[in-house]
Parts: sequence; C-alpha cells; structure tokens
Amino acid sequence: MFAVGHLALGHICGFATSKAFKINMNMPLVLLLSMIPDIDILIPQLQHRGPTHSIIAVTILFIPFFVTYKKKAIPYFAALTQHFLIGDLIGGGNMQLFWPINTQYYGMELGVKNPINMTLEWVLFTLSILIMLKTNQIATLFKPDHSNLLLSIPVSTLLLPTLRGFPLDVPTWLIPPHLIYTSIFSISITLNLLKTLKALRKRLFGSRTHSRPASLFELER
Repeated sequence: MFAVGHLALGHICGFATSKAFKINMNMPLVLLLSMIPDIDILIPQLQHRGPTHSIIAVTILFIPFFVTYKKKAIPYFAALTQHFLIGDLIGGGNMQLFWPINTQYYGMELGVKNPINMTLEWVLFTLSILIMLKTNQIATLFKPDHSNLLLSIPVSTLLLPTLRGFPLDVPTWLIPPHLIYTSIFSISITLNLLKTLKALRKRLFGSRTHSRPASLFELER
C-alpha cells in the first residue's frame, strides 16, 4: 500500500479497537505507528518488508507495553500490525511475515499500483475521514496538544514518494487523499508549533518587567 492506505487503515483499526475496549486513543501516535514498519526503506542494511514486517518481531517488542499498559496498548498494537497483516499482505506481498523463524515470503502480490489496491486505498481513506468528521477527531487535531507534533512523521511519509526511493511515483488519482491528509496534519503541526513558540517566548520574556522612564516632574522631585 501507499502511505495514505496505511494511515487510513491504521486509523480505522486503532479507532475500532479503542471503541471495542473502551479506551481513549491518541490518534497522532496511532497514525505514527501505522507507518513505522516502513522505516526499513530508510535503512539500507534492512530488506524492505523484512524484519520490520514480522508479526513475531513486533509482538516480542510490544510485550513490555502490554505488561505496562495492559489493554490500553491494544489500539496501538492493532495500528502497527495492520500495516503488514492487512495492508501489505493485500497490496504488496513479498513479506517475511514470520522472521526470524523462517524467511519465506507471504502476500497476495497485487502490487501497489494495481487498480484493486488503489481502489481499496480510496475506500479506506474515505472511511477514515468520515470517522474523523463524525467523532470530531479533526477538531482535536487543531487543539493545543504536544502529541500532535508526532504527525510530522506521517507527513514525511506522505511526502516521501515525491522526494526519493520507494514508491517514487504516486498515481494521479491517489494524489488528492495524500494532499488532504498532508494538509490536515500540517495545519495541526503548525498550530502546535506556534503554541510552543508562544509559550517559549512567554517563558523567556514574559517575566521581565519593563520599568517606566521617570517623567521630568518626577526627576525634579
């Protein structure tokens, strides 16, 4: 899948599991985790869709979070594992799903540019936006919250195809959802950066008292 499909599916899975287990979901963190497996694109030593797309490796890494946060970790685990258990399993393939036990490749191998995959990404994106609107999640992204700065990573993954590497050329009819997500996340990041800068400015200069120059009459006294 392209970035927009992974983000949409991660959001949907995170939202569905948070509802099922009655957990308050941190959406920026869910969106970040939905893209984390593709960090192997940026690490030359790692094979794409190799260890970072392994259900065994990811489950082992998540054990401390389940021990610490118990069921509260479920939406984040769902957002992370959907990337390869659903997204790349359907639209991509060639995954070492059970690394390191075996290095056999799994997946339907439709290809990211297959019309079926791109249609699925549009459907998932539309459903994701509808959920954001119906539950007022978009409004929460525009409220001051430092966790919204985590959206800088999803924004980078949305822009990555135009800058380098895999997948280089996003099909024209998938550009609109990429731009919509990028716009929403960028506005959220900008608003929170402005708030952070304002707070920093207040901390640095707000406590300083500016003495009023004495008037001529006061000096004469």
